[in-house]
Amino acid sequence: MAEVTVTLDAELVVEVMVLAGVGSPQDAVELVVRDYIARGHRTETRTELTDRNLREVDPKPQEPQG
Repeated sequence: MAEVTVTLDAELVVEVMVLAGVGSPQDAVELVVRDYIARGHRTETRTELTDRNLREVDPKPQEPQG
């Protein structure tokens, strides 16, 4: 897999390291990125099922009111 070098603010990276409980800046940032991607996939899965279910419902015509 190809690698990319990114420059980040040191305070930001230290905060990520503390929150992730990781001693390596590289590992901490990688964990955050992987978590972000996983959350996106979970969201896509949930919304896709909802959208599919909404499309499959055949609404009944409403009776005239009045």
